[in-house]
Amino acid sequence: MGMSDWRDYGNGIVAFDAGYVRPLLAAIHLVVEKGRVAFIDTGSRDVLPNAMAALERLGLSSSAVDYVILTHIHLDHAGGAGHLMAAFPEARLVVHPRGARHMVEPAKLVAGVTAVYGAEYVNRVYGNVLPIASERIIPASDGHVVSLAGRRLLCLDTPGHARHHICILDEATRSIFTGDMFGLSYRELDVDGRPFIFPTTTPTQFDPQEMRDSIERLLSFSPDAVYLTHYSRLGDVVQRAHELLAHLDILVSLAEAEAEANSGERRHARIKQSITDYLFAQLRAHGCLLPDEQLHEIWGTDLELNAQGLEVWLDGRMA
Repeated sequence: MGMSDWRDYGNGIVAFDAGYVRPLLAAIHLVVEKGRVAFIDTGSRDVLPNAMAALERLGLSSSAVDYVILTHIHLDHAGGAGHLMAAFPEARLVVHPRGARHMVEPAKLVAGVTAVYGAEYVNRVYGNVLPIASERIIPASDGHVVSLAGRRLLCLDTPGHARHHICILDEATRSIFTGDMFGLSYRELDVDGRPFIFPTTTPTQFDPQEMRDSIERLLSFSPDAVYLTHYSRLGDVVQRAHELLAHLDILVSLAEAEAEANSGERRHARIKQSITDYLFAQLRAHGCLLPDEQLHEIWGTDLELNAQGLEVWLDGRMA
Protein backbone atom coordinates (compact mmCIF):
# COMPACT_ATOMS: atom_id res chain seq x y z
CA MET A 1 0.00 0.00 0.00
CA GLY A 2 1.41 3.39 -0.99
CA MET A 3 1.29 6.25 1.47
CA SER A 4 -1.19 8.93 0.46
CA ASP A 5 1.15 11.74 1.52
CA TRP A 6 4.91 12.14 2.02
CA ARG A 7 6.70 15.41 2.72
CA ASP A 8 10.46 15.46 3.12
CA TYR A 9 11.46 18.98 4.14
CA GLY A 10 15.18 18.38 3.53
CA ASN A 11 16.18 19.30 7.09
CA GLY A 12 15.86 15.97 8.84
CA ILE A 13 12.09 16.45 9.20
CA VAL A 14 9.64 14.28 7.29
CA ALA A 15 5.83 14.16 7.45
CA PHE A 16 3.57 11.37 6.33
CA ASP A 17 -0.14 10.68 6.57
CA ALA A 18 -1.21 8.79 9.69
CA GLY A 19 -4.00 7.01 7.82
CA TYR A 20 -6.38 8.39 10.44
CA VAL A 21 -10.06 8.64 9.32
CA ARG A 22 -9.39 10.51 6.05
CA PRO A 23 -6.37 11.60 3.98
CA LEU A 24 -4.57 14.78 5.10
CA LEU A 25 -6.28 14.86 8.50
CA ALA A 26 -3.39 13.81 10.76
CA ALA A 27 0.32 14.01 10.04
CA ILE A 28 3.02 11.97 11.70
CA HIS A 29 6.34 13.81 11.86
CA LEU A 30 9.72 12.13 11.93
CA VAL A 31 12.95 13.73 13.03
CA VAL A 32 15.86 11.83 11.50
CA GLU A 33 19.40 12.42 12.75
CA LYS A 34 22.45 10.25 11.94
CA GLY A 35 20.24 7.26 11.23
CA ARG A 36 18.27 7.60 14.48
CA VAL A 37 14.58 8.49 14.48
CA ALA A 38 12.00 10.19 16.70
CA PHE A 39 8.31 9.91 15.85
CA ILE A 40 6.14 12.86 16.87
CA ASP A 41 2.50 11.85 17.43
CA THR A 42 1.06 8.50 16.43
CA GLY A 43 -2.47 8.77 15.04
CA SER A 44 -4.45 5.60 15.77
CA ARG A 45 -3.55 1.90 15.45
CA ASP A 46 -4.04 2.32 11.66
CA VAL A 47 -0.67 4.14 11.60
CA LEU A 48 1.41 0.97 11.71
CA PRO A 49 1.66 0.08 7.98
CA ASN A 50 2.47 3.68 7.03
CA ALA A 51 5.02 3.96 9.86
CA MET A 52 6.84 0.83 8.68
CA ALA A 53 6.69 2.03 5.06
CA ALA A 54 8.15 5.39 6.13
CA LEU A 55 11.12 3.74 7.82
CA GLU A 56 11.66 1.52 4.78
CA ARG A 57 11.57 4.55 2.50
CA LEU A 58 14.30 6.11 4.67
CA GLY A 59 16.31 2.88 4.50
CA LEU A 60 16.00 2.34 8.26
CA SER A 61 14.78 -0.51 10.42
CA SER A 62 12.39 -0.47 13.37
CA SER A 63 15.38 -0.59 15.74
CA ALA A 64 16.44 2.89 14.48
CA VAL A 65 13.57 4.48 16.44
CA ASP A 66 14.85 5.93 19.73
CA TYR A 67 11.77 7.92 20.72
CA VAL A 68 8.04 8.14 20.21
CA ILE A 69 7.03 11.62 21.40
CA LEU A 70 3.41 12.54 22.09
CA THR A 71 2.34 16.18 22.03
CA HIS A 72 -0.67 15.12 24.13
CA ILE A 73 -2.78 12.06 24.85
CA HIS A 74 -5.94 12.79 22.84
CA LEU A 75 -6.40 9.58 20.88
CA ASP A 76 -5.87 11.04 17.39
CA HIS A 77 -2.34 11.79 18.65
CA ALA A 78 -1.70 8.95 21.10
CA GLY A 79 -4.02 6.12 20.03
CA GLY A 80 -1.32 4.38 17.99
CA ALA A 81 1.44 4.78 20.59
CA GLY A 82 1.14 1.30 22.09
CA HIS A 83 1.20 -0.30 18.64
CA LEU A 84 4.32 1.65 17.64
CA MET A 85 6.08 0.92 20.94
CA ALA A 86 5.39 -2.78 20.41
CA ALA A 87 6.90 -2.52 16.92
CA PHE A 88 9.97 -0.45 17.96
CA PRO A 89 11.86 -2.47 20.57
CA GLU A 90 14.49 0.21 21.32
CA ALA A 91 12.11 3.14 21.62
CA ARG A 92 11.09 5.10 24.68
CA LEU A 93 7.86 7.10 24.90
CA VAL A 94 8.08 10.80 25.77
CA VAL A 95 4.88 12.33 27.15
CA HIS A 96 3.69 15.10 29.48
CA PRO A 97 3.84 13.94 33.13
CA ARG A 98 0.02 14.24 33.32
CA GLY A 99 -0.30 11.82 30.41
CA ALA A 100 2.15 9.12 31.48
CA ARG A 101 -0.18 7.06 33.68
CA HIS A 102 -2.86 7.01 30.97
CA MET A 103 -0.35 5.43 28.59
CA VAL A 104 0.43 2.73 31.17
CA GLU A 105 -3.26 2.16 31.90
CA PRO A 106 -5.34 3.49 28.98
CA ALA A 107 -8.77 2.29 30.19
CA LYS A 108 -9.78 5.64 31.70
CA LEU A 109 -8.67 7.54 28.60
CA VAL A 110 -10.68 5.20 26.37
CA ALA A 111 -13.70 5.49 28.69
CA GLY A 112 -13.57 9.29 28.37
CA VAL A 113 -13.56 9.13 24.58
CA THR A 114 -16.30 6.47 24.60
CA ALA A 115 -18.51 8.79 26.67
CA VAL A 116 -18.25 11.42 23.92
CA TYR A 117 -18.40 9.22 20.79
CA GLY A 118 -19.92 5.89 21.80
CA ALA A 119 -18.37 2.43 21.88
CA GLU A 120 -18.99 1.57 18.23
CA TYR A 121 -17.06 4.61 17.01
CA VAL A 122 -14.17 4.11 19.43
CA ASN A 123 -13.82 0.46 18.49
CA ARG A 124 -13.93 1.25 14.76
CA VAL A 125 -11.54 4.21 14.82
CA TYR A 126 -9.16 3.29 17.64
CA GLY A 127 -9.59 -0.44 18.25
CA ASN A 128 -7.62 -1.78 21.15
CA VAL A 129 -5.46 0.97 22.70
CA LEU A 130 -2.42 -0.95 23.91
CA PRO A 131 -0.78 -0.20 27.27
CA ILE A 132 2.92 0.72 27.47
CA ALA A 133 5.26 -0.50 30.20
CA SER A 134 6.01 2.33 32.64
CA GLU A 135 9.78 1.71 32.51
CA ARG A 136 9.72 2.65 28.80
CA ILE A 137 8.07 6.04 29.48
CA ILE A 138 9.92 9.33 29.99
CA PRO A 139 7.73 12.02 31.60
CA ALA A 140 8.69 15.28 29.90
CA SER A 141 8.17 18.21 32.20
CA ASP A 142 8.87 21.76 31.01
CA GLY A 143 12.47 22.14 29.80
CA HIS A 144 13.12 18.42 29.34
CA VAL A 145 15.58 17.85 26.49
CA VAL A 146 15.37 14.78 24.29
CA SER A 147 18.72 14.12 22.63
CA LEU A 148 18.32 12.37 19.28
CA ALA A 149 21.87 11.40 18.28
CA GLY A 150 22.91 14.79 19.72
CA ARG A 151 20.08 16.77 18.11
CA ARG A 152 18.30 18.62 20.92
CA LEU A 153 14.51 18.50 21.10
CA LEU A 154 13.28 20.80 23.87
CA CYS A 155 9.92 19.97 25.48
CA LEU A 156 7.72 22.92 26.45
CA ASP A 157 4.73 22.64 28.78
CA THR A 158 1.93 24.32 26.78
CA PRO A 159 -1.55 24.16 28.33
CA GLY A 160 -4.62 25.73 26.71
CA HIS A 161 -5.81 22.93 24.44
CA ALA A 162 -5.16 20.30 27.10
CA ARG A 163 -3.29 20.27 30.41
CA HIS A 164 -1.23 17.30 29.17
CA HIS A 165 0.14 19.11 26.11
CA ILE A 166 3.78 19.70 25.21
CA CYS A 167 5.28 21.36 22.15
CA ILE A 168 8.72 20.29 20.94
CA LEU A 169 11.33 22.80 19.77
CA ASP A 170 13.83 21.33 17.33
CA GLU A 171 16.86 23.50 18.05
CA ALA A 172 18.65 22.47 14.84
CA THR A 173 15.99 23.98 12.58
CA ARG A 174 14.43 26.48 15.01
CA SER A 175 11.06 24.93 14.36
CA ILE A 176 8.35 23.72 16.72
CA PHE A 177 6.11 20.66 16.60
CA THR A 178 2.90 22.13 17.95
CA GLY A 179 0.43 19.23 18.18
CA ASP A 180 -2.92 21.05 18.53
CA MET A 181 -1.58 24.10 20.35
CA PHE A 182 -1.10 26.20 17.22
CA GLY A 183 -4.47 25.36 15.72
CA LEU A 184 -5.53 23.43 12.63
CA SER A 185 -4.46 24.18 9.07
CA TYR A 186 -5.84 21.72 6.56
CA ARG A 187 -3.96 21.69 3.29
CA GLU A 188 -7.16 21.43 1.18
CA LEU A 189 -7.87 25.04 2.24
CA ASP A 190 -4.63 26.49 0.87
CA VAL A 191 -5.34 29.22 -1.70
CA ASP A 192 -2.44 30.22 -3.97
CA GLY A 193 -0.04 28.86 -1.37
CA ARG A 194 -1.69 30.81 1.47
CA PRO A 195 -2.74 28.62 4.39
CA PHE A 196 -5.84 29.04 6.53
CA ILE A 197 -5.48 28.50 10.29
CA PHE A 198 -8.14 28.04 12.98
CA PRO A 199 -8.01 27.21 16.70
CA THR A 200 -9.05 23.90 18.22
CA THR A 201 -11.01 24.44 21.44
CA THR A 202 -11.93 20.81 22.19
CA PRO A 203 -13.20 19.44 25.52
CA THR A 204 -12.43 19.15 28.30
CA GLN A 205 -9.44 21.31 29.21
CA PHE A 206 -9.66 24.22 26.76
CA ASP A 207 -8.76 27.54 28.36
CA PRO A 208 -8.50 30.67 26.18
CA GLN A 209 -6.05 32.56 28.38
CA GLU A 210 -3.74 29.56 28.71
CA MET A 211 -3.96 29.00 24.95
CA ARG A 212 -3.05 32.62 24.29
CA ASP A 213 -0.14 32.47 26.77
CA SER A 214 1.16 29.23 25.23
CA ILE A 215 1.01 30.66 21.70
CA GLU A 216 2.87 33.79 22.87
CA ARG A 217 5.45 31.55 24.49
CA LEU A 218 6.01 29.65 21.24
CA LEU A 219 6.51 32.98 19.46
CA SER A 220 9.17 33.94 22.02
CA PHE A 221 11.46 31.33 20.40
CA SER A 222 11.15 33.11 17.01
CA PRO A 223 10.51 29.84 15.18
CA ASP A 224 11.22 29.61 11.44
CA ALA A 225 8.33 27.18 11.04
CA VAL A 226 5.72 25.26 12.98
CA TYR A 227 4.69 21.68 12.24
CA LEU A 228 1.06 20.97 13.11
CA THR A 229 -0.37 17.51 13.54
CA HIS A 230 -3.34 18.79 11.43
CA TYR A 231 -1.57 19.33 8.93
CA SER A 232 2.19 19.76 8.87
CA ARG A 233 4.39 22.74 8.04
CA LEU A 234 3.54 26.44 8.22
CA GLY A 235 5.98 29.31 7.77
CA ASP A 236 5.40 33.01 8.44
CA VAL A 237 4.70 32.07 12.04
CA VAL A 238 4.09 35.55 13.47
CA GLN A 239 1.37 36.27 10.89
CA ARG A 240 -0.25 32.87 11.44
CA ALA A 241 -0.26 33.45 15.22
CA HIS A 242 -1.91 36.81 14.70
CA GLU A 243 -4.69 35.17 12.65
CA LEU A 244 -5.05 32.30 15.15
CA LEU A 245 -5.43 34.61 18.15
CA ALA A 246 -7.93 36.83 16.31
CA HIS A 247 -10.07 33.76 15.56
CA LEU A 248 -9.71 32.59 19.16
CA ASP A 249 -11.03 35.88 20.54
CA ILE A 250 -14.05 35.70 18.25
CA LEU A 251 -14.84 32.06 19.08
CA VAL A 252 -14.80 32.95 22.77
CA SER A 253 -17.04 35.98 22.24
CA LEU A 254 -19.52 33.95 20.15
CA ALA A 255 -19.73 31.36 22.94
CA GLU A 256 -20.16 34.05 25.59
CA ALA A 257 -22.96 35.68 23.59
CA GLU A 258 -24.98 32.45 23.58
CA ALA A 259 -24.17 31.57 27.20
CA GLU A 260 -26.30 34.36 28.63
CA ALA A 261 -29.46 33.49 26.74
CA ASN A 262 -29.46 29.71 26.47
CA SER A 263 -28.55 26.45 28.11
CA GLY A 264 -28.38 22.75 27.30
CA GLU A 265 -28.99 21.45 23.80
CA ARG A 266 -30.32 24.78 22.55
CA ARG A 267 -27.15 26.54 23.68
CA HIS A 268 -24.99 23.85 22.05
CA ALA A 269 -26.85 24.12 18.74
CA ARG A 270 -26.61 27.91 18.72
CA ILE A 271 -22.90 28.01 19.60
CA LYS A 272 -22.12 25.38 16.99
CA GLN A 273 -24.13 27.28 14.37
CA SER A 274 -22.53 30.63 15.17
CA ILE A 275 -18.97 29.27 15.00
CA THR A 276 -19.81 27.40 11.77
CA ASP A 277 -21.15 30.59 10.19
CA TYR A 278 -18.04 32.47 11.31
CA LEU A 279 -15.62 29.79 10.04
CA PHE A 280 -17.32 29.52 6.63
CA ALA A 281 -17.38 33.30 6.19
CA GLN A 282 -13.66 33.41 7.02
CA LEU A 283 -12.94 30.60 4.54
CA ARG A 284 -14.81 32.48 1.81
CA ALA A 285 -12.89 35.66 2.65
CA HIS A 286 -9.69 33.59 2.40
CA GLY A 287 -10.70 32.71 -1.16
CA CYS A 288 -11.63 29.08 -0.56
CA LEU A 289 -13.96 27.85 -3.32
CA LEU A 290 -14.75 24.36 -2.02
CA PRO A 291 -18.51 23.69 -1.81
CA ASP A 292 -20.16 23.94 1.61
CA GLU A 293 -20.77 20.19 1.60
CA GLN A 294 -17.04 19.51 1.35
CA LEU A 295 -16.27 22.08 4.03
CA HIS A 296 -18.72 20.30 6.33
CA GLU A 297 -16.90 17.01 5.62
CA ILE A 298 -13.54 18.55 6.48
CA TRP A 299 -14.70 20.53 9.52
CA GLY A 300 -17.69 18.58 10.88
CA THR A 301 -15.93 16.86 13.77
CA ASP A 302 -13.88 19.93 14.68
CA LEU A 303 -16.94 22.19 14.79
CA GLU A 304 -18.76 19.77 17.08
CA LEU A 305 -15.76 19.43 19.40
CA ASN A 306 -14.96 23.15 19.32
CA ALA A 307 -18.53 23.93 20.40
CA GLN A 308 -18.38 21.34 23.20
CA GLY A 309 -15.02 22.64 24.43
CA LEU A 310 -16.25 26.22 24.53
CA GLU A 311 -19.27 25.06 26.54
CA VAL A 312 -17.20 23.10 29.05
CA TRP A 313 -15.08 26.22 29.52
CA LEU A 314 -18.17 28.42 29.96
CA ASP A 315 -19.61 26.04 32.56
CA GLY A 316 -16.32 25.83 34.43
CA ARG A 317 -16.01 29.59 34.47
CA MET A 318 -19.51 30.02 35.85
CA ALA A 319 -19.09 27.30 38.51
